[in-house]
Amino acid sequence: MKIYSILILFIAFFLSHGLDAQVRLNALFSDGMVLQQKTKVPVWGWANPGEKVIVSTSWGQETETVAGADSTWMVKVKTPKAGGPFQLTVSGTNTIEVKDVLCGEVWLCTGQSNMDFAMSKFIKDAREEQYQPLVEFFHQEIERANDPMLRHIEVPQTPSINAKNKDFKAEWRSVNPDETGKITATGYFFAKELRKHLNVPIGLVECSWGGTRIQPWLSVATYMSDANMKAYYENEMVKAKKLKAEMEQPNYQDTAFQRKKAEWIASGKTIARPWPATHPEKDKQVPATLHNGMISAIVPYAIKGAIWYQGESNSHYFEEQYGMYLKTLITSWREEWNQGDFSFYCTQLAAYQVPDERSDNGWAKVNDQMRQAFELPNTGMAVLHDIGEAKDVHPHNKMDAGKRFAAWALQNDYKQKQAAVSGPLFKKCKAKEDKLILTFKHVGTGLMVAEKTLQNAPVEVEKALTWFEIAGADGEWKKADAKIIAKNKIEVSNPNIEHPLKVRYAWSSNPKGTNLYNKEGLPAAVFSSEKY
Repeated sequence: MKIYSILILFIAFFLSHGLDAQVRLNALFSDGMVLQQKTKVPVWGWANPGEKVIVSTSWGQETETVAGADSTWMVKVKTPKAGGPFQLTVSGTNTIEVKDVLCGEVWLCTGQSNMDFAMSKFIKDAREEQYQPLVEFFHQEIERANDPMLRHIEVPQTPSINAKNKDFKAEWRSVNPDETGKITATGYFFAKELRKHLNVPIGLVECSWGGTRIQPWLSVATYMSDANMKAYYENEMVKAKKLKAEMEQPNYQDTAFQRKKAEWIASGKTIARPWPATHPEKDKQVPATLHNGMISAIVPYAIKGAIWYQGESNSHYFEEQYGMYLKTLITSWREEWNQGDFSFYCTQLAAYQVPDERSDNGWAKVNDQMRQAFELPNTGMAVLHDIGEAKDVHPHNKMDAGKRFAAWALQNDYKQKQAAVSGPLFKKCKAKEDKLILTFKHVGTGLMVAEKTLQNAPVEVEKALTWFEIAGADGEWKKADAKIIAKNKIEVSNPNIEHPLKVRYAWSSNPKGTNLYNKEGLPAAVFSSEKY
């Protein structure tokens, strides 16, 4: 009996250590994957320390390496031009065959809920009747979608306050009636437009989570690299540690939430809605939490670029610093990926009626801060305030959102000339007597007053420009009379302001009726000339 027990223990020991020695790959390298074409892509995984790992491909590439003391290994593999399916084989003490591999264009889709929401989220009835045709469009799109060259993988929503996740569990899916409903809607219509014009495989790597601020998407190292950001991060960690200790007490009660909820109800729900405290280890808002839990698991997978749809949750949190955080995120991610200044395209937020004044002002500030991120190379911005829904923070018109993102990529990354990639962008203003003369760039063939309905192209109309405001020395904003006076110029004034000093446009979370476009049909961006 004793010998039998020893034998069982020996077998268990052998099996467990044998499993430890198995070569394995990051989840991105699995059946149905899409690799970035015509480059050297990192391929990585784990094996026994010192174990030789050989990576070979059906397109004729082979390379090898040795797993490090920490069991990690990585090689660079040269990829062919777009095509497939191919096969990727990884050999060590065991052999892994990754099948149905395509080479094409890979894009990172990231942000909060308007990137996170999958196609199936938009087949429920619209909250306002006029948007119901968009719901029907989604129904039809999901039912008829069938494109095996468009593929998607989603990183599970995983916060991590300390440890960096290096792997995850997920599978690649392709576009068909059974799987399309699970794909990010914004990413889907972006990729569909690329497929239409490029006719190559497109891979979407989605890393998004609804309701998240920008702060959790930055790395700890990024926070440590700047004195002010470091102080903020360390202060948040002190608060998290304190809250963790409180919440783990047997008789814990969230008295702060109860008090704020009572205030919210008493206000008639006109102030920002409070939420109960979340245990710090599960909190998606703690700085660096989502970088640790999600971004770290996919770096440095080779990508062409990233599209970013986020900012709603920062309309009442560090809204005046949003541009700094966004530029820092872009720069730091580019450093981590180590593949140069890859393209990064963001979007000004769609219109939505927020319940409180701070968020209303903050929504516009976030939009304006995004505009200022254009200082970085290889960046671009889609503008969406004309396709929002007042009663739904998740507007259905992801079709135009995807097309506006794609216009940037098609022109900048794939050298396909577009009629326009941006709507009018404020450049400067100059005082002239009792008026301000505004100059815009990205005007295409000229400015126009137009109206847009659902997915239809904007139609030029004979109406006055709306949503321009100016202010004088007293700083009080007043509605401005505005008119187009040249291909790229607008004149604004107010009879009650003798010496206007500053101007802004669409300064609201829900600037209903904004109507400044270029003649190529793209809306003017939210802006303010004020330095705040």
